[in-house]
This record gives sequence, structure tokens and C-alpha cells, in this order.
Amino acid sequence: MSSKRSMSRFLIAGTNSGSGKTTLTLGILRAFGARGLTVAPFKCGPDYIDPLFHRQAAKRTSVNLDGFLAGAEGVRSSFARHAAGADAAVVEGVMGLFDGNAAAALEGSSAEIAALLELPVILVVNARGMAGSIAPLVRGFAGWHPAVRIAGVIANNVGSARHTELLRGSLAAAGLPPLLGGVPRDERLTLPERHLGLATGTLEATWLDLLGDTVGGAVDLDRLLELTREPLPESGPCRREPLPEPELRLGVACDEAFNFHYRENFDLLRQLGVEPVGFSPLRQPELPGDLDGLWFGGGFPELYAQELAANAAMLDSIRSFAASGRPVYGECGGYLYLLEALTGFDGVRHPLLGLLPGEAVMRDRLASLGYREVETVSDTVFGPAGTRLRGHEFHYSALAAEPGGKPLFAAKDLRGNVRPAGSARGNVCGSYIHLYFGSNPTAAAAFAEGMRR
Repeated sequence: MSSKRSMSRFLIAGTNSGSGKTTLTLGILRAFGARGLTVAPFKCGPDYIDPLFHRQAAKRTSVNLDGFLAGAEGVRSSFARHAAGADAAVVEGVMGLFDGNAAAALEGSSAEIAALLELPVILVVNARGMAGSIAPLVRGFAGWHPAVRIAGVIANNVGSARHTELLRGSLAAAGLPPLLGGVPRDERLTLPERHLGLATGTLEATWLDLLGDTVGGAVDLDRLLELTREPLPESGPCRREPLPEPELRLGVACDEAFNFHYRENFDLLRQLGVEPVGFSPLRQPELPGDLDGLWFGGGFPELYAQELAANAAMLDSIRSFAASGRPVYGECGGYLYLLEALTGFDGVRHPLLGLLPGEAVMRDRLASLGYREVETVSDTVFGPAGTRLRGHEFHYSALAAEPGGKPLFAAKDLRGNVRPAGSARGNVCGSYIHLYFGSNPTAAAAFAEGMRR
């Protein structure tokens, strides 16, 4: 399975959201690892939570593949670099296979990534209450777009071995892609839900092992690997360029409250001589020494607002750092931390850093969701006024009132609506939008240059 001349590569897609593709992906990652295979995990779209689970299941960092954020060449380059040296590359889709940004196009869908990378698709079908009907369902998906090839099917939520054989026979009789297995209904394998989709936190190793054993026993992994194995190019896999010696240290908030980051952002900064240095605003009393900038990514600060507010020594350390003039940036959850206060779901107000104007309040329904194209309205750490970047917004909190002061961005959604977003106050800036530096590498260069001053 670890031939230097070939590699298994495929995309796991669902017929719809809730089909079980995340559970199946985690089970396959774990089962491959138990066989001694090195697996490179990927996730279609801008999601953060599934890649956190991938990393725990595969013991390897998962990478987002997103056409809107990275562009076609960015997706190809990222996949080639991060799949290099693996025995298998497993890409988890988003929503249903053909669900994307528009009804009649592939943009933003799993199918877009499958077509772009010429990946065979393993279609996950929730087969509960289904037998012969699986054939017309799969026929519709298999024939929908000429650039998307269904290589095999996995049935989820099957009731028995007999049920699996009925499904297998239905596909075989219709001359459709083969059923590679039927994963039984088992409440023990259910992932918990929460307000940002799947629950965050650490998955128990025993649960992952159970999932891997169950999926490994139910799915014909040998056939899956064989159906999706392709020869590597004669030039071999894409090779990583050696990184320069780090010249700058970027403090990156990393703990239960702040753990949403695009790997490619930090890969790009590393190429510019920036070394990410993790620290915990929850547990540490002060910042690490000799930092040149601070980065607060997304996460769930609302779940830890009391602890964050109580860590007065860390708050003072960050405020002192900001007063030195070095760049401080926060996005989504990190943006909330930079504000004056956050009121949680329980109605309790927690004073926070106060480096940016305004307060946020948690809501019981989604406040904003979608891709954004942003343009800086003044000179910032990302470059001169007019610098453009792409990103994604997904949050349940909202600002209690317009914060006033200078906005960071003019943000445009996919419908063309433009509104101010975020705040900028000297060397400190932030917004709800998760930025993707691959959409404009000059912004990463400007950020690194700002750390040198």
C-alpha cells in the first residue's frame, strides 16, 4: 500500500448534510492508521471543526481546500504539497456532493474540488429505510456531471448484513459503482452536536478506536484503496521548499478558547521567516518573551469567558504588548477577546481586553454566515488602503451596538452587499472574518514586515 510509484486519493462526499460523511471519514482515517498507513487528511470548504477531528483521528494536520479562498491553482498546490509522502490522501466533502454557492454551478461544492483535483468520489448514502431505491439515487449522482466520477458507495445506518446485501445487489444489478460496505446503526458512534455544528473538544481515543474498528470491519478497505490508487507523476510528488531561518516570532493563541486557524496562513508566514509561538490566554500568566506580533484566531471564547476575564495577569501582559506598537490581530473569537466585553449565553457580562471598541453578545441563532471579499479602508498591518483579501464569516455573537471609530474592512458578500466590518485602532485590528492569506500573499508579506518595525 505504500508504493513510491502510486497513491490512493479520494473524496468522501454525502448525498446531503447529515449523511454521516464526517463519521465515515474519521473511521476511515483511523482504520488506515491502524494498518500503518500514512494518511494526509483534507477538508473541503472553510470549516475549522472537522479538521480538528481529522488531526486527532489521523495524527496529522488536516488542510482546507477551498476554491473561493485559494483559487484553482492554490487548491492544486496545497493538495500536492500536503499529500506528498503519504500512502493515501483522504478529502472530506462539505454538505451534499453538489451543494455549493449557486444552484446551477459547482463553485463552493465538494464536486468542485473533486473535479479540480480529478479525485474519485466515494459517495456516502444514509441507507436507513432504503433498499432498492439506492440504485436510482446513486445513478442520479453518478451521471450528474461529466467531471465528477463516483468510484464507490458506502451505505451508512444499515440495519443488518442482509440489508447490506440488498443494497449491494441493487447497485450491481443496475451496473452502478460498487457498494464498498455498510456501516451499521450504532448510537455509540454518534458525534455530538452544538451551535457551530459538531462539538469541539478532544475526541476520546477509545471512541476513535471503536469507530475505526467498526468502519474497518464494515468497509472493504483493500478494494477502496485499489479503486482509488493512481500512479504518481514521473517527477514524483511535489517537494516542499526548505524554510528560511525564522527572524520573527508571532505569538498565536492556542488553547480550548482559541483553536481555529487555517494551516496555510502559518505556512505562508513561515516562508517569510515568521515562527508561530503558541501560548494560552486561559492558563498562562503572561505572554512568551521576544514576540514581534500577536494573533488571536477563532474558537469558543464564550465558553471560557469567565476564565479569560479572570486571568488579569495575561490581560495586562497583552495590553502592555499592544502599547509597544507591535501588531495585534484577532478574528472571530479572537476579535471578541480584543473587545471591551462579552456577554455570554447566560446573560453574564465579562470585561475583556478593551483594545478595540465595542461589546459583543451571544445570540441563540446564527448571526452571520458566508464567504466575504474584504478591502481595507485605510493603511493597516495587511498593507495600504485598498488591500483585498478573501475570508469566511460564521458566528453566533453580535455587536451590542455600532462600535464607532475606524472600521477595518469594507466587506462584500456573494450577493454583492457591502458593509463595514471590524475595527482598527493603531497597531490593533480585528473582525469577525477569518482571513485566508493565500487569496493575497502580499498581505502576509505586509503583516510580516509590520512585525519587523
